[in-house]
Amino acid sequence: MPADNGQHIRFYLNLSYEQYLAFYQGVVKTVMVKADDGRNISFPANNIQRYLTKTGIQGHFEMALTAQNKFIAIKRLD
Repeated sequence: MPADNGQHIRFYLNLSYEQYLAFYQGVVKTVMVKADDGRNISFPANNIQRYLTKTGIQGHFEMALTAQNKFIAIKRLD
């Protein structure tokens, strides 16, 4: 990603398939996690939908934001 003075936030996520179903069914719309640096962050659940497997979503991720804190992308690190 090109340098844009934005930020990258790393976090670990461990959601079971059943937990993600609450997002998918519209009961819950955001995911809240603690970033590696200790910050609490939240983002729309649909931003991680592509990582859903039959066991859920597990792994270390990195979220890229613009300098204005607008979402760019999330990628799995491991």
